[in-house]
Amino acid sequence: MSEFWDGRRVLVTGATGLIGSWLVKALLEAGAEVAAMIHDWEPQSELMRSGAVQRVTVFTGALEDYWTVERAVSQHEADTVFHLGAQTIVPAAARSPLPTFESNIRGTYHVLEACRQHRALVQRLVLASSDKAYGQQAGEYREEMGLQAIHPYDVSKACGELMAQSYHRTYGIPLAIARCGNVYGGGDLNWSRLVPGTIRALLREEAPVIRSDGTPVRDYFYVADAASAYMRLAEALERPETTGHAFNFSAQAPLAVLELVRLIQRLMGMPLVQPVILGQAQGEIQEQRLSAAKAQQVLGWRPAWELEAALRETIEWYRKFLGMRHQAVHGR
Repeated sequence: MSEFWDGRRVLVTGATGLIGSWLVKALLEAGAEVAAMIHDWEPQSELMRSGAVQRVTVFTGALEDYWTVERAVSQHEADTVFHLGAQTIVPAAARSPLPTFESNIRGTYHVLEACRQHRALVQRLVLASSDKAYGQQAGEYREEMGLQAIHPYDVSKACGELMAQSYHRTYGIPLAIARCGNVYGGGDLNWSRLVPGTIRALLREEAPVIRSDGTPVRDYFYVADAASAYMRLAEALERPETTGHAFNFSAQAPLAVLELVRLIQRLMGMPLVQPVILGQAQGEIQEQRLSAAKAQQVLGWRPAWELEAALRETIEWYRKFLGMRHQAVHGR
């Protein structure tokens, strides 16, 4: 394992989220001294359940409060910041754009400003964006494409990127931007999302529910690969071909929603169950395909997990999690 992280002081915002939880665990394993900024205490978060929270310094508060963010950067004396904190649910953003903009836009410029104020401390900042920032464009998405976001969540991510570029070019903040596909893996308890919702339904012997018509195409990206991608990007941030740049990270194996549901059914031995297709999704992009060629060429990064193997790991995580919760509820 690389010694890069040994003893480094790292702040992770959004540390109870799916990627945040896995990133914290990976950083601890690599020897980093980690602080986690969280909005709410979530006992079922992988950060809590794994015990990783007992090995980190916790700062509790909202990204919308600048002084909470500044205190976390300053008191932890962070030399590296991973900004993952955000409202990440696309339908929730469509229903309630204001809190999404407050969290994702105001929260991001608060992190950027805190890093500027403590430029003597912060040596690298990795900003979590999304493939959604591209909007809907033809063909495979590459980093040189312009951002054409339209819907609230997508716009919030595009705004974050523009602000990050402003802070980089104006104040010299050393940063890079990560655009990931649809991240899945054990620990995602947002049941409205496709992978956890499908697995939970099948474990309950129920029909999985698809909000769309089943045809939207996405890149599905395993959370362990996402954590390694963020770390690799931060490790390379001192290089001129990295700092100030955006990078796509994906498995480059896009699937339609219904295809993924059918694959999960096959892996769980329930291929004959008929999904309920609602066809009600609004404000979602029809097709997104991410090229990870730049990350491969510049960073030497490649995903370590094949889709089926990662899905098997994910299914097993939920089987254990939901089984233990069922036992707890029924006193067994």
